[in-house]
Amino acid sequence: MAKLTRINYPQLGEVKAPYVHAVKHNDTLYVSGLTAFGTAAQKQGIVEQAEAIFSQFRLIAAAESLSLASLIKVTIFVTSLDEVNALRTVLFQHFGDRLPASSLVQVSQLFSPDLMIEIEAIFALNE
Repeated sequence: MAKLTRINYPQLGEVKAPYVHAVKHNDTLYVSGLTAFGTAAQKQGIVEQAEAIFSQFRLIAAAESLSLASLIKVTIFVTSLDEVNALRTVLFQHFGDRLPASSLVQVSQLFSPDLMIEIEAIFALNE
């Protein structure tokens, strides 16, 4: 039987909604969609919000003794495609030559009107 472990990372703050930050399943870590909610970037642009999200991914990766090079897949939800070129620059800076599989989806809105981007991720725990 597959082992499932549900994880909340204290360094990301308390979860007050019905979800966990991540779920480990065998050698894979599934990370819930992260946003810049509650950070200084919340009321800023998509680039700043994306940077705040990647800071959270780095905290998770460090807690799991991983790096962003272990990302298998990201799904990116944006409220507008107007700044997609700026977003691509941020993504290339963080992924380098270790690009994960990726989906980009435009949505009408996220759970807070300030938010412009949400990213969920899948990490390989063993490369």
